[in-house]
Amino acid sequence: MYTVNNQPAPNSNKKSSKNPSNGLTEYYLIQSTFQSLAGCLLLSPTKMINNSFNSCSSLIDDFRNQVYSTIYSLISVFGLVGNGFALYVLIRTYHQRTTFHIYMLNLAIADLLCVSTLPLRVVYYVNKGQWYFGDFLCRISSYAFYVNLYCSIFFMTAMSCTRFIAIVFPVKNLKLVTEKKAKIVCVIIWVFICLISTPFLMGGQYTEGNKTKCFEPPPRNNVIKLQVLNYISLAFGFTIPFLIIIICYTGIIWTLNTTSKSMKQNKNTKTKAIRMIIIVMAAFLISFMPYHIQRTVHLAFLKEKNTSCTDIIYMQKSVVVTLCLAASNCCFDPLLYFFSGENFRKRLHTFHKKSASQVFQNMRKSNHSAKDIPVHDEAHAAMVGNLLVSNGAEH
Repeated sequence: MYTVNNQPAPNSNKKSSKNPSNGLTEYYLIQSTFQSLAGCLLLSPTKMINNSFNSCSSLIDDFRNQVYSTIYSLISVFGLVGNGFALYVLIRTYHQRTTFHIYMLNLAIADLLCVSTLPLRVVYYVNKGQWYFGDFLCRISSYAFYVNLYCSIFFMTAMSCTRFIAIVFPVKNLKLVTEKKAKIVCVIIWVFICLISTPFLMGGQYTEGNKTKCFEPPPRNNVIKLQVLNYISLAFGFTIPFLIIIICYTGIIWTLNTTSKSMKQNKNTKTKAIRMIIIVMAAFLISFMPYHIQRTVHLAFLKEKNTSCTDIIYMQKSVVVTLCLAASNCCFDPLLYFFSGENFRKRLHTFHKKSASQVFQNMRKSNHSAKDIPVHDEAHAAMVGNLLVSNGAEH
């Protein structure tokens, strides 16, 4: 040790030699300092990235909760009313079934399966990311969402192929397209989609702080597995069906344009086909395509290490928007039933006629039963007579 004048301090060596505990204290202090620094510097990169990712993602919680709760509520109402009414009509007129009718019936069931779980998501986001319904419903909600998504794509593809065969190959249509084959195709679609969607059953609820979470973005250490699953579903669940639909619609448009001059009855068929093309293409371009593109980009983004908070917020907001668009496919399908379904409006008209005739039959039965009532006094007879007159006026 030295003084200001660079002269040796007197008895400095003696003091240090007399108090060895001071040296030990200084040693342990330096050691603990280095350990704390090492703890900060030797954090795993994945953990540091996840921490920064989660802190940035929390900045859009209000945006996410408001958008999800509002959009999912609207989809729940419109999807439940539209698909529920369509399913009711399709079941009541099942004796008039065709192959197209069978596909529409299964599509409505898939939509209702998804719509029935959306209120759980609404409650979750209204409560700012607090899950109250247990691990089982958390898994089922995610599973039902993706089963509906890919069942909708496959059933739309089957309906497009059915319309393609009916228009382009009308002679072979009777052999190629039958109710039995349509039922077999529906069973295959359900089994295939339910099996390939099982990975979505793996991610259940988990605890983060004092909250129970569900439907949250995946952690970055599972990105590679998710990318493999994404590429499989992107190829077989979206790209191949979309290419099949484009081929079918190209053949339909070409056939209708080349035969429109010689076929007088082609106008009705052409109108149905064009409506179907517009609705199905709108569902793919608005609901399915943005979601699959964004999901692929998002998973690639999660592998990057040097990402700014602005980029993370932008990416998370795009997740919110495209996921809402994907869920909105439940609202496109009722339009498909009504505007392009084979004789759906005719079924609806006959259904109303049957309902009205049943009402009139019930009224007539009540008239006959009223006539058979024994009348014991004049007051009772007058009351029965008034009932008969009023019923007769309603006819």
